[in-house]
Amino acid sequence: MHTQITDLFGIEFPIIQGGMIWVSGHELAAAVSEAGGLGLLGSGSMYPDELRQEIQATRALTDKPFGVNIPMLRRDVEKIVAVVLEEKIPVAFTSAGNPRKFADVLKQNGAKVVHVVPSVQFALKAEAAGVDAIVAEGTEAGGHNGFEEITTICLIPQVVDAVSVPVIAAGGIGDGRGLAAALTLGAEGVQIGTRFALTKESAAHPNYKKAGLQAREADTLLFARKVGPIRAFKNEFARRVWEAEFAGAPPEKIQEMIGERRAKWGIHEGDMKEGDLEMGQIAALVKDLPSAGDVVRKMVEEAAAVLGRLNHIVEK
Repeated sequence: MHTQITDLFGIEFPIIQGGMIWVSGHELAAAVSEAGGLGLLGSGSMYPDELRQEIQATRALTDKPFGVNIPMLRRDVEKIVAVVLEEKIPVAFTSAGNPRKFADVLKQNGAKVVHVVPSVQFALKAEAAGVDAIVAEGTEAGGHNGFEEITTICLIPQVVDAVSVPVIAAGGIGDGRGLAAALTLGAEGVQIGTRFALTKESAAHPNYKKAGLQAREADTLLFARKVGPIRAFKNEFARRVWEAEFAGAPPEKIQEMIGERRAKWGIHEGDMKEGDLEMGQIAALVKDLPSAGDVVRKMVEEAAAVLGRLNHIVEK
C-alpha cells in the first residue's frame, strides 16, 4: 500500500499508532512498526529519562522506523525534545500547542515533523510553521479534542483542500473500512488510537481494556468543553464533570475537578470510578484483544477488499 505517508516515513502501510499517554510504550510501538506501520511512543506520561529508556527498549525490539509524540504544553517540553534529538528519532509528532517552536530544530536534525490539529485554521498555521505532514483529528477521537468539535468525515476533506502537505486522518477509525474511507476523503494515511489501546501490547491497565471491549456506541462522553474537550469512557468522574458544566460551573471549577493525575488513575492504575479513561467512540466497534501486528495486517486486508469492491462498483 503506497501513499505519500509511506514514502515520508519509510514504512510499508499508511497506519500510524497514536502516541497515547499511559498506553504507548515500547512494546506497542515496536509491534506496530514491525508489522509495517509507524509506532509512536507517548512521551506525555514519561519523564525525559523514562523516554530515553523507552526509545532504547523499542530499538531492541525493532530496527524499523518509529517516532515520539510530544505534547507541546508540557512544562519540560525542552527536555523531551532534547532526548528526541540526542536519540536521533526520525519522526516527531507534536500536539497540544504550537509546533513552530521546535519544528526547525527537529527538521535540521533529520526528523520529520507532524502536527495534530482539530480544524482548518490550525492546519494552515501548522503548515506555515513548516511541518512535513498534518494529522487532522475529528471529535470522535479519545482524549483531548479541539473546541470546534468537527467530525472526522467533515474535517478531512476540508483540511486536504486547504493545505499542500500530506494529511493523516484520525478520530473514529479502527478498521480497514475506516482506512479506506480516509483514503477516499483525500487523506494519505490514518492515525489510530483506541483500537491500538485495546491490544495485547498496550500498556493500559486490564480494567481499561475490559471497559473498552464492553463499550457501546453511547459509552463515551465529551466533557470539559470550557477548558479543553476530553472524550473518555463514561464513568462517575466524567459524568460529574459533565453535570457541573451543564449546571454552569465556571472554567476554574471544571479544571479543579479534573486535576492533573486523573489519566494516570484511570488508564494506568485502573480506577474505573474516579480515573480519566480517555477513549474514542470507535471502542464500540472493538470486540477482541489481538496483537497490534494483527490489527495492522487485518486493517490492510479489509481496506484492500473495500477499495476493490468500490472499484468494481465504478467499473459497472
